[in-house]
Amino acid sequence: MSEKPVTFRSGDLTLEGILHLPEAKPVGAGVVCHPHPLYGGSMYNNVVEAALEAFWRKGFATLRFNFRGVGESEGSYGGGAGEAQDAASAVNWMRTQPGLEGASMVLAGYSFGAAAAWQGAPQDGPLDALVLIAAPLRMMDTQAAPSAGRIVLIGGSNDSFCPAAELEQLCAALGTRASFRVIEGADHFFGGYEDDVTAALKEMLNAS
Repeated sequence: MSEKPVTFRSGDLTLEGILHLPEAKPVGAGVVCHPHPLYGGSMYNNVVEAALEAFWRKGFATLRFNFRGVGESEGSYGGGAGEAQDAASAVNWMRTQPGLEGASMVLAGYSFGAAAAWQGAPQDGPLDALVLIAAPLRMMDTQAAPSAGRIVLIGGSNDSFCPAAELEQLCAALGTRASFRVIEGADHFFGGYEDDVTAALKEMLNAS
């Protein structure tokens, strides 16, 4: 899939990303946040790429990016709050791209990136959907649900860091706008289950 390097601003910092624009008019726009920067997380991640594949199959434009302090992105680890700002800035930048004004906007994150997306979502205006893959609930204020038309949760049945049962409870608490899918056999890293993540996300986005 054709992607090109881009940069955008997050506060006083310049962050690096990779943008994909489909040949046809985009169905929507998806921004994907990567896992924890202090544990080797970057935009070059198997689950990030599985999510991107789902967006591409739907005809979405996409942006993956490195949080502050990762790769060529300026700055240093922001303790979660800084990365939430980065997520919001990525969405705001994506909204300004030619052909994407007013497009359906989806913010997605995996692991730490899901927590950053959850916290950052209220900063950038309503989203059509928020996608949380293996969301670390202990890092999130689950009482402060962001403004999003739909909230999609995906977890692994063998994930000891983000237990599926807890994600299911959050889904129930969020009400009818939320949906949850378990990837049977997958742990927190989804190794060997990337195609299942892609298929689940594509199906759940189709249901929106």
